Amino acid sequence: MHDRPTKLSTEQKALDINLDEQKYGTVVEIGAGQEVARQFFSAGAAAGTIAKTSSAYDMQISDAIYGKAERYVSLERLRQMMEHEYELLIERLAHRRSRNTTYFTYAATVAARSYKQTSECHGWVGIKLQMYPGAPASEIVLHVRMLDETNKLQSEALGILGVNLIYGAFYSALKPKALIEGLLDNLDNDRIEIDLINFSGPYFEEVDIRLMNLHLVRSWCCRAVMFDRDNQPVVPGSVLRKKNTLVLRGSFRPPTKVHVDMMEGALRQFVQEEAISRDDVTALAEITMAELAADKERAEEQFLNRVDLLTALGYNVLVSDYLRFFRLRSWIRRYSHNTIGIVLSVLDFHQLFDPRFYEGLEGGILEAMGKLFSDNTRVYVYPARINGELVSLDNVEVPAELGHLLRHLVANNAMVPARYTHEENLHIIPGEVLKQIASGKPGWQDSVPEPVAALITERKLYGLPA
Repeated sequence: MHDRPTKLSTEQKALDINLDEQKYGTVVEIGAGQEVARQFFSAGAAAGTIAKTSSAYDMQISDAIYGKAERYVSLERLRQMMEHEYELLIERLAHRRSRNTTYFTYAATVAARSYKQTSECHGWVGIKLQMYPGAPASEIVLHVRMLDETNKLQSEALGILGVNLIYGAFYSALKPKALIEGLLDNLDNDRIEIDLINFSGPYFEEVDIRLMNLHLVRSWCCRAVMFDRDNQPVVPGSVLRKKNTLVLRGSFRPPTKVHVDMMEGALRQFVQEEAISRDDVTALAEITMAELAADKERAEEQFLNRVDLLTALGYNVLVSDYLRFFRLRSWIRRYSHNTIGIVLSVLDFHQLFDPRFYEGLEGGILEAMGKLFSDNTRVYVYPARINGELVSLDNVEVPAELGHLLRHLVANNAMVPARYTHEENLHIIPGEVLKQIASGKPGWQDSVPEPVAALITERKLYGLPA
C-alpha cells in the first residue's frame, strides 16, 4: 500500500503504476480524446502498464466492437466496453504473462464540449480490475459532469480523474472512502462533479453503496446525490431532466403524517394549477447535510436511516449540502426549465425571512428572494399550529420591515397557501415525536405513517428501547 504524507501529483501516480510490474491493462476512451492514456505515456515507463489503448469514435465501428447500445454515453455502453476489453486481456495474456499480474481495463464514454455540443457535458467512467492476481474481476463506476467551458480543459480534467480512479482502485480499495476523497486530487471541484459511484464484484460485497454516494457530498465531489423510490443511488439528471419538480425540504427526524400531508396536498395542488399530468412531476424529499456533524462516527449511517424512511414512503430523496433555499432551486434548474414547486411550513419562515441567514450575500435577503423566485418557481406554504393558534400564510408574522416583501410575493402568486390540509394532524411536532420514541412512551406510532413506524420498530431507531 502507498502511504505518503503529501498528495501525489498526477504524473507521480501514473509513474507509480507504470513502475509496478504487477499492474497491466487496457485504456479505452470515447469522447474527450485519449487523455488518460496520455498521462501514462507522458509519465514514462508506460510499456510496463499499458497493453493497449483505443478510441472507437465512429458509431458503426463502436457497435461492431462492443455491440449495440441504446445510447452511446450510458452505463450500458461503459459496461460493454469494460467487459469486452477485459475478456480480451485475459484470453490473450493470462497464459503468457507472469502469474503475479493483476489485470485491469479502464473505460470512459463521455459527451464533452465540442463545436456542436451545447447540451450537458457528462459521461460514464469505470474500471474493471483484479484486486489480486487470479482474482475474479470487480468494478468501480462513476457518473461525471464536466464543468469546464472548453473541450481542451474538459479533456485534461478527465485525464487527471482517470489516473486518480486507477490509482485509487489499486491502492485504496480497502478504504473506499479514501478512494473517493482522492478522485479529485489535483482538480478544483468546479471542474468535474461526480454525482454517482458504484462498487460491484466479489471484492466489494461488504461496501454500502448508498453510504459511498453520501460520501460524495461529504468529500465535495458533488453538491447533491439522489436515491430513487427503490432506495438506489441514481443520476439526478436522469430523474429530473425536462420534468416539473416538487420538493419538500425537511430534517425528517422522523418523517411524520404532517410531512405526508404536505407532500400529497401540494402535489395535488401543483398538478391542478399547472394543468399537468402527475406523470410529468418528480416529487422529491430533500434533506441537507449542512446539519450533519462531522465529528460523529456514525453520523452518515444515521443520516441514511432517514433516506430509508422516506423511500419507504415512495419518495425520491435528494441529499444536498445546500443550506439556502435559492441554491437548491438553482441546482434543480440545471436539469429542467419546467416549473419548480417548493413545499414549506410556516414554521420555516423564521429562517426564510431572517436577514442574518443571508449574511455574506451582496444583495442580502432581496438577492436571495430574487434568485429563489427568478423564473417559474412557486412556494406552497402549509399551516401549523403554534401555541394553540392556527398560523397560515394569511396570518404568519415576519419582521415588520419585511412585511412588504411577503405581501409582494403573495400578490404575485410566488407564495401561495396550501389548499389541501389536514388540521387534525397539525398537533404533531417531529421533535416531540422523537422524544416519545426515545423514552419508549406509547402513542408515537399514531404520529407517523405505518411504513415509518414499522422501520423504526424493526431497527430500534432514534433510541427506541428494545
